[in-house]
Amino acid sequence: MAARPTLRSGPLVPQLEELLTSRIRDGEWTLGTRIPSEAELATELGVGRSSVREAVRLLARDGLLDVRHGVGTFVAQPPTSGAGLGKLLRRARLLEVYEVRRALEIEAARLAAERARPEDLRRLREQLSTRHDSTTSSTAVFVAADLDFHAAILEIAGNSILSALFDSIRPLLVDALAELVDHEPGRPDTSCAHDDLVRALESGDAEAAVAATAANLDPTMSILRKGGNQ
Repeated sequence: MAARPTLRSGPLVPQLEELLTSRIRDGEWTLGTRIPSEAELATELGVGRSSVREAVRLLARDGLLDVRHGVGTFVAQPPTSGAGLGKLLRRARLLEVYEVRRALEIEAARLAAERARPEDLRRLREQLSTRHDSTTSSTAVFVAADLDFHAAILEIAGNSILSALFDSIRPLLVDALAELVDHEPGRPDTSCAHDDLVRALESGDAEAAVAATAANLDPTMSILRKGGNQ
């Protein structure tokens, strides 16, 4: 039996996506081949089926795999030579995640400015400090601290549906933010925008809170839209 591939600590889906892509690129799975099932891959790789399912979905979206429900998943085409197309496709996926994130956090900032209580703001200040302190830590620590800060704003907004939506996409946000930290060296430092957001919430200024949220997310979205060709 072949040795189980070694996966690094951190987000699993990007690693699984690369691993499956390499099997196509290296000719292990040729055009038209039916690949192992989710359950078989999960057992082989020692990961959860949901992680495998998401990685397969991403490759199917990129046109590398053809998922035929009730039949199986087949190799649709080999990866295009060169990394350019792969980078563009990855950025397109990250942009979609950020578009959803922006929609949720803009409305949350507006509501939080109207509803924040003094005790909420004290806790948020503490989380902001933790977030800033984590910028020199590992990717996993920074991503967790950053998303904890933003989740706190969703909670302050007091809309249970918004919070549930944020919680439901948080795994995607974890992977997306980790991808940006690890693979986008031109990603802007938005610490000042986070500071501005807290100040806006403290003053109850909804317009400023929305502007600070946009200032946090829009520069990264601009990079993704342009394909990083600054």
